Parts: sequence; structure tokens; C-alpha cells
Amino acid sequence: MGTVVSLRGASPAAASAVRAVFAGYDHRYSLWDPASVLSRIAAGSLRLPDAPEVVRDVYALALSWRDRTGGAFTPHRPDGVVDLSGVVKALAIRDAGEVLDAESDDWMLSAGGDVLVRGTHRADAPWSVGVVDPARRDLVVGVVRLTGRRRAVATSGTAERGEHIWRRSASVFVQATVVADDIVTADVLATAVVAGDEDDLRRLTADGDEDVLAFGADGTVWATPGAAHWVEPAEGAAPVEPTTAFQGSRRDVGPAWSACLLRCRCPKVREHRDSSSLGEGGCSSHSSTDPHLI
Repeated sequence: MGTVVSLRGASPAAASAVRAVFAGYDHRYSLWDPASVLSRIAAGSLRLPDAPEVVRDVYALALSWRDRTGGAFTPHRPDGVVDLSGVVKALAIRDAGEVLDAESDDWMLSAGGDVLVRGTHRADAPWSVGVVDPARRDLVVGVVRLTGRRRAVATSGTAERGEHIWRRSASVFVQATVVADDIVTADVLATAVVAGDEDDLRRLTADGDEDVLAFGADGTVWATPGAAHWVEPAEGAAPVEPTTAFQGSRRDVGPAWSACLLRCRCPKVREHRDSSSLGEGGCSSHSSTDPHLI
């Protein structure tokens, strides 16, 4: 899959089983391996209807996500080749997680920007995942603490691998992090956000239960209310001019978008994240004319 996989909290036997899961997905779906099923389909030596049922099932899953995301996510490259890399990494993580679940109550599996966990890091601490600033890879702008049913984090973007996501519109987002109950949902939605535009982002978060933090190409940061709590102010940071994502009132953009924009580093950023400080005019810490509120 061309990515680094790391594992914590597992025995050598479980780690070996996880490697076997990823190797199996690579064998079927890698377009870099000329002997893989998907490479044979791309080369025309195997028809998709004649592919193994498991491959056809994954393709059907990818098509269902294409429909659910309004086409922001797609299993087809611009040249028409079927490429299932948008779902197979998450599926491999999911299946590897089932292997780990059978052995341990506490583990973390990470693969290429996707993280799946179970249990806790320590008895008194949940698993924590850092979110980096796409403009400064050495700067962690937020920390996701995974508790309860929230087990999955996926980040998609262009900062490390460049433009590897097929966009159907002009670039709007350079990175998106999604927290969900399952890794497939988190991974697909993160990809769909980066591939889409502002309308896609609104639609993808309108009815869902997922938390989303997205970074715009212009430096704007967008967040659903649940994601607002990930971001911590920089230690001793001076206030900076905040940016704006939407013009207009919060009522104009729907109930999912009721958090402050998180590029703001003012001393009251913690108060911003408290929903009680968000009135109809925006955050009570600033006047209603300040542009960093949505």
C-alpha cells in the first residue's frame, strides 16, 4: 500500500497476523503489483464481473460511498481505471483491528494517516492522536482523545504526499481530519472533504455523527462543534488576526457549523470552544462584527 504501519499493545504473533492482513489486501488491490487482481483488471486481462467476489464486494462498497458523498469520493481514476485504494487501506485496518480485538483490550494501529484504537493507552489516559498543521508539519494544532465508541481517526491531505487525491473542482481544502466510530467512514469522509468543495463539506457533515476539522488552502480552518474541542491554544502565543470561513450568520450555514474558527489563538480560545459562549451573534468574547465566528 506504500505506507508505514505501526502497532502498539500487541504481541509478536498478533503483529504477524496484522502484517498478513495488509499483505492480503496488497496482493488483491495494489496497482503497483502487475499480478494483483486490480492490475489485471486495469490491463484488460480480467473483466471486473469475472473478478473474485471479495473484489466485487469492495468495488460495490466504493460505489456506495461515491453515491453517499455525491461523487466527492470515487473509485475511478480520471482515466477510468478502477482504483480501490480509497477504501482498501481502511478495510485492511478494520480487519486487522478484528484480529487485535481477539487478543487484547488495549491497542493502537496506525497506517498512513489513519488510526484505529481499542481501550486506553494507560489506565488513566485514553489514546491520543495529534493533528498537525498542514502548513507546518512540526506544529501540532490539536489533539484527539479517543474514548467510548469513538475509535477511529483519519487524516487526508496533500502536505506530505502532494496531489494524490482526485479532485473534481478547484482546490479548497488541503487537509481534513475526521473522527468516527469506524475507520472506513472516517477515511472515506476525510478523502471526500479534501476532494470536494465547501458545498460538499456542508452536505457531508449535515446529517452525520462524525467530527471534522478541515484546513483550507487559504489558511482558513473549518470545524464541526465536536472538533472544536480538539484544538489547544499554543503555549504563550500572542493573538493573531483570525480568518473567516463563511460570511453571514451561523443561522445561514446550518446547525453543524456553530463553532469558532480554530486558527484563532487569542487568550480566550478555551471560552470560544465552550458552546455556552456562542450566542446568535457569535462568541461572547468578541463583537458580532469580528470575522472569525460562523
